[in-house]
Amino acid sequence: MSDRPQDPDRPSGQSYDWLYGPSGGEDDDATQRLPVSGDARRDRRGGHDPDATRILPAERPARAGPPAGTAPSAPNTPAAPPPPASRPPRRRRRWGRVVVLVLLLWLVFLVAVPIWAWTRIDNVDAAPDGSRPEETPGTTYLLVGSDSREDLSAEEQEELGTGAVSGDRPDTIMLLHVPRFSGPTLLLSLPRDSIVTIPGVGDGQKINSAFAFGGPELLVRTVEEETGLRVDSYVEIGLGGFVGVVDAVGGIEICPETAMTDPQADLDIEAGCQEADGPTALGYVRSRKTSGLGDIDRVARQREVVGGITSSAISPWTFLNPVRYVRLAASGAAALRIGEDVGPFDLARFAWGMRSVTGDDGLTCTVPIVDLAVTWDEEAAAELFALIAEDNTEEIECSPSGGV
Repeated sequence: MSDRPQDPDRPSGQSYDWLYGPSGGEDDDATQRLPVSGDARRDRRGGHDPDATRILPAERPARAGPPAGTAPSAPNTPAAPPPPASRPPRRRRRWGRVVVLVLLLWLVFLVAVPIWAWTRIDNVDAAPDGSRPEETPGTTYLLVGSDSREDLSAEEQEELGTGAVSGDRPDTIMLLHVPRFSGPTLLLSLPRDSIVTIPGVGDGQKINSAFAFGGPELLVRTVEEETGLRVDSYVEIGLGGFVGVVDAVGGIEICPETAMTDPQADLDIEAGCQEADGPTALGYVRSRKTSGLGDIDRVARQREVVGGITSSAISPWTFLNPVRYVRLAASGAAALRIGEDVGPFDLARFAWGMRSVTGDDGLTCTVPIVDLAVTWDEEAAAELFALIAEDNTEEIECSPSGGV
């Protein structure tokens, strides 16, 4: 045994010189003992052996699986995001936007042109003062074709064959009745030479002279007193404007049954259906010396031409052709004079009524007369006016020639 003192930190009964080195002496070649920290010493003194076997924590038991016979549940994994939607090619989207923009601009154009034209239409006070017939169902328009030459230059008067006639006596006087609910639309001609009583003037007067004596207001009063009908709206078109409107729609179709030659109306046309420009259409409605019925035949041609103008004016081609659309709006605005109480919707309803009257369900008539001097048949005329006042156009039976 060695007589070296026992190292208190060295375990007893064992030789650890190989680890700690010989006690008491210094051996340069001996293995150097590593310093032991104070914590380690305290552990040894307190009975804690740093070299003792350490117990690892027990592993958590595996989660029990599903009972036998039960299909294992799918793992709770997040669903895969849906594939991104296929986007149309950029060029296709660009063209779609262009188409939408063009359609919007076209819609604005279709609305803006009538608004602009509306501001250019002349208004006239046509509502007479005093007592008037009671309002009746439906809407009754008084359509007047003025023969005034005031808006025509000397060259235009010569070109149109109108002459420089003074005064202002309408060649065309018509009543358009649009029913409120049902029944055919009625276009009734009051021949310009009809013998009537003009308030404030006297009996035995031609109806168109009321315009010369008192303008639209006196004409409306005369018509109301002779017919017992309330005139709801007044619409007037002049000679020059008439020609411009016909040319704006590209001409209209006329169908004379015989050839017509009338130097006073500057008219020379063959029989049969044909296209007529503005000057030809004007001569066609003004001529009254090419047949034995005179003014009775003329009012029938006037209804034919007015219906043709309206049908062409509101055809789809008008709304698809911007040049025609603008020309028609400008010509119509320059040609028309309307009553102060006539609004945009009243005028639109008038145009639609004129188109309807040219269809199979429309009625085109002349007030019943007893002779070519255009004396009205009082009994037959009163029955006709009563049916109009009742808005009962379904029971109206009328003649284009007035029954002569």
